[in-house]
Amino acid sequence: MVTFSFVQYGENLGTRPLGQQVREILLPLIEQNDCVVLDFTGVNVVSNSFADECIAKLLLNMSLSELKQRTTFRGLNPVAAECILTALKRRRLAMV
Repeated sequence: MVTFSFVQYGENLGTRPLGQQVREILLPLIEQNDCVVLDFTGVNVVSNSFADECIAKLLLNMSLSELKQRTTFRGLNPVAAECILTALKRRRLAMV
């Protein structure tokens, strides 16, 4: 199990360009490991744009069930968790 710490990119994660940058680092890590802990400890804000670009766009490379199997979340505050969940739902609906 590998831990990916989001706080290294800032306490407030808010832009699509940053989301893309982090996703490009995160995707190979997920593909090369059985399980990656997505650790948001110390992160205050995750915007809808960042959540879509970084997390939800992973669904372009793998199914939701594979994403669930290969990742787990840690340290999310309720607002950030809701943003990520909403981004995943919207992305999944857009792909149908």
